[in-house]
Amino acid sequence: MNDLNNSNANKKLVEIKDLRVSFFTTAGEVKAVRGVSWSLRQGEALGIVGESGSGKSVSVYALMGILQDPGKVVGGSIIFNNTDMLKLKENQWRQIRGKDMSMIFQDPMTSLNPVYTVGNQIAETVMAHTKKSAKQANTEAVSSLAKVHIPNPERRARQYPFEFSGGMRQRAMISMSLCCEPKLLIADEPTTALDVTIQAQIIELLKELKKNTNMGIILITHDMGIITDICEDVIIMYGGQIMESASVKELYKNPAHPYTHGLLECLPRLASDSEEPLKPIEGSPVDLLNPPKGCPFAPRCDKCMKVCLNNQPPQFEISSGHYSACWLHQLDRNNTVKE
Repeated sequence: MNDLNNSNANKKLVEIKDLRVSFFTTAGEVKAVRGVSWSLRQGEALGIVGESGSGKSVSVYALMGILQDPGKVVGGSIIFNNTDMLKLKENQWRQIRGKDMSMIFQDPMTSLNPVYTVGNQIAETVMAHTKKSAKQANTEAVSSLAKVHIPNPERRARQYPFEFSGGMRQRAMISMSLCCEPKLLIADEPTTALDVTIQAQIIELLKELKKNTNMGIILITHDMGIITDICEDVIIMYGGQIMESASVKELYKNPAHPYTHGLLECLPRLASDSEEPLKPIEGSPVDLLNPPKGCPFAPRCDKCMKVCLNNQPPQFEISSGHYSACWLHQLDRNNTVKE
C-alpha cells in the first residue's frame, strides 16, 4: 500500500513545456506567455507568483482550455494526467474541465450566477459530470457545502449568492470546484478582496483539503506571504517568463533573482522598525506588445548590465531544483559575462 502511495506521489499530474500564448489584437501580437515550462506532481502544491500581467493566470487558462479570443496557444505542450490537452476537441475539454480539473476564480461574486441558488449551481456541476439524478445532485451539493465548513448547509444551499458574505461566496466556489473530486485544483488569487481574517480562513481550508485529499493544487498569487503554508514549490513569473523556480523553503532561504529580492522586500516585517518604509520595485511592467530582446526585468533592475538588455539569460542552476534566469549567476561563476 505504501509503495502504491509513493508511486502516485511521484506521478507527474501536469507537465507544461515551452508554453507560448499570444493575444492577437488590432494593435499587434501581445506575447503574454513566452516559453514557460513547469510540472506538478500529484498530491503536491505549486505556487505561481508575480505582478499583474506577468502571465500567471494566462498560463493556467491555457491549461484549462478557457482562453478566449483573441488569445491562442502558439507553441509548446500541455500534458495533464498523461493526456495531451492541446490535441483535444472542445467537447473533450468539457469532459475534463470541472471534473478532473477545477478552478477557483478571483471574484466569487461575478463567478456565481445571481439568479440561481448556490445549491442549484453546485448540483448543476454534479449532474454535468456524473450520472446522478437531480435529487442526488442536490444532496451532494449540501454535502459539498458542509465539507468547506459552511454552517447550516441545507438552508444555505437554498439561498442566492447575494445572501452570502464574501468569505462564504469563496467557500461556495471552493465547494463547487470540489464536488466532482478533481485531480487538480487551481486557485486563482483565492484571497483577493477578502479581509485578513477571512483570508486566513480560506488558506486554512486549502491546507486542510490538501492534507485530506491527493489532488494537486496550483495557487496563483501576487502575495509571496500566502504560499508558505500551502506550497512545496514556487515559480516566480515576470514578463511572461519564469524568473526563478525553487522549493518554497529554498526560495526564502536563498533568493537568487533580483526580481525575487524585490518581491520579498515589498513584504512588511513584524521585527522591523514600524516607521521603516516598504521598498517598492521602481518602474513599470514590461510591454508585452513589444517585449525586450534581453531580460524582461532589466529596465527595472538596479544590477542591470549591457548583456541583460540584449540577451535573454538561460536558467542557471543555483542548487538542486533551484533555477534562476539572471546573467549575474554567470558573472559569479566566471567573473565575466559575454556581451
